[in-house]
Order: sequence, then C-alpha cells, then structure tokens
Amino acid sequence: MAQQTLRGTRLKQKRKLGFRARMRTKTGRRVINARRSKGRARLSV
Repeated sequence: MAQQTLRGTRLKQKRKLGFRARMRTKTGRRVINARRSKGRARLSV
C-alpha cells in the first residue's frame, strides 16, 4: 500500500493554527484582521 503523505492530528492543528491560538498573540490578531479585511470566508482552521 502507498504511504500517507500528510500525517498529523486535528487537535495539534487547532492548538497551533486555530482561532483562539491566533487571538492569543499580537501578530496572530493582525493575521485575523488582515483576513477579515480581505473578506475571507474562513479566518482560521
């Protein structure tokens, strides 16, 4: 069988890249605001 190319857990992804993780830092809040102003449907993972 072929090997999986992407491995990882959803929980780790949420903790690192989720909305609450972004809001925790100053630069993360800047990322969220930039995506809001651009009109993104999804702001974070």
